[in-house]
Amino acid sequence: MQAAQTKSLKNIEAKMEGLDVNSIRYHILASAKSFKSSWIELGRSLYSVYKDKMYKEWGYVNFDVYVAREIGIRKQTAMKLLKSYYFLEKEEPQYLKSDYTEQAQPVNIPSFESVDILRQAKNKKTIDEDDYQSLKKEIFEKGKDAGEVKKNLGVIIRQRQEFDSEEIQEKRRLSTLKRLVGQLRLLKTEASTLKILSAPLVKDLENLIKNIDLEIGEQS
Repeated sequence: MQAAQTKSLKNIEAKMEGLDVNSIRYHILASAKSFKSSWIELGRSLYSVYKDKMYKEWGYVNFDVYVAREIGIRKQTAMKLLKSYYFLEKEEPQYLKSDYTEQAQPVNIPSFESVDILRQAKNKKTIDEDDYQSLKKEIFEKGKDAGEVKKNLGVIIRQRQEFDSEEIQEKRRLSTLKRLVGQLRLLKTEASTLKILSAPLVKDLENLIKNIDLEIGEQS
């Protein structure tokens, strides 16, 4: 693995030779060289390349070939970088400001994998705003890695599913009670009209309807 990484770095350095140090192509290669500490900058640059199809100017037929041959990263990794950067730009732009990256402790600068998990959480209907803010705090303030964040997200989702399941069961119970009390009222009306029940039974029926109404009111 180390040999492969060294070869990849040598390839990047070779491509950097002869390029204008102020060009975006050189800048992207430099960012890729220090991938772990500058993924945000790399993601920003790659997003521009992807959006404007700059890779064609450099002789590559598509984005996948460009990232694989010039930068040495897989399409899957490149797309995660793009999505993570675009997510920050759209949803959490404060973390793209230079003062954040300059002042934040290195341990607290999140990986693109962690940001990608946060992006996915944002789009899940089972995750509410409090859950999202909690995950964001773990990533940007506590510096938790992607594995921990993914594990915590799984716990939150399971808890939400259990809560939703209980809520669904309660709604079904209330719906059943409402149907029942409706049927009892109809029975009381028919019994009163046809006089098929004795007065004590009618009274019991009225009390039953009253008690069920009270329970529905308490649960609603």
